[in-house]
Amino acid sequence: MLELIDGMKKSSQREFEELLNIIERLRRECPWDKKQTFETLRHLTIEEVFELSETILEKDYDGLKEELGDIIMHVVFYASLAKENDLFDIADVLDEINRKLIRRHPHVFGTVAVKDEKDVLENWEKIKLTEGKKSVLEGIPRSLPPINKAYRVQEKVSSVGFDWNDVQDVLNKVQEEFQELKEEIKNNDRDRIKEELGDLLFSVINLARFLSIDPEEALEQTNKKFIQRFKEVEIRLNDEGKSLVNSSLGEMDDVWNKIKKEEKTNK
Repeated sequence: MLELIDGMKKSSQREFEELLNIIERLRRECPWDKKQTFETLRHLTIEEVFELSETILEKDYDGLKEELGDIIMHVVFYASLAKENDLFDIADVLDEINRKLIRRHPHVFGTVAVKDEKDVLENWEKIKLTEGKKSVLEGIPRSLPPINKAYRVQEKVSSVGFDWNDVQDVLNKVQEEFQELKEEIKNNDRDRIKEELGDLLFSVINLARFLSIDPEEALEQTNKKFIQRFKEVEIRLNDEGKSLVNSSLGEMDDVWNKIKKEEKTNK
């Protein structure tokens, strides 16, 4: 078994070294690669992360393997750019993350005792504060998509004990925010409506977190379901010699409800 593990390590090291050599050669010889900078790669990296996320949601593990390779390639590319500018190299990057992981897992690499995941997260945030962080909310990217940002904010404050006691408390908060939104809609105050709608969305995301459900994944599931149903509405209306343009809302609703009923029957 140890020989097998050692062989896997050597194979991984060999492939990683080849990737380093490939990127260095591309930087020397490829017109496109030679022109890239931290800034020009940034939006491409963001795109790769979203592509990675899609393979995870779709359980496309061949695609996941490919997208992980793209992400690693970007990491090596950034490190190569840094090395060219005498900032740091890939060894510095690996050393930094190795030290951080060891430092933030004293229950594994030290003598700290933990009972569960909650203890681990609490220790993590406390250790970060000893590293010079002024707030547990430091490190959340300003450019993070709002749903992800809300979820991360809620996770972080929960890790230091700022959280609801049970799911009913969270549901009550959602209902409270919904009522406040309804009041502002009656008042027709656009600024207040926007504010209360944001509060409601934040509370619903918090409910998802409390239930251990990824709100983005849940929303994407609903997006796909809606798109599939609406396309089926179009198909069935077309089969009847109709179209969306010349069909009433009532007719479209009838087809929509029929599709929903069939879905429930077939489950």
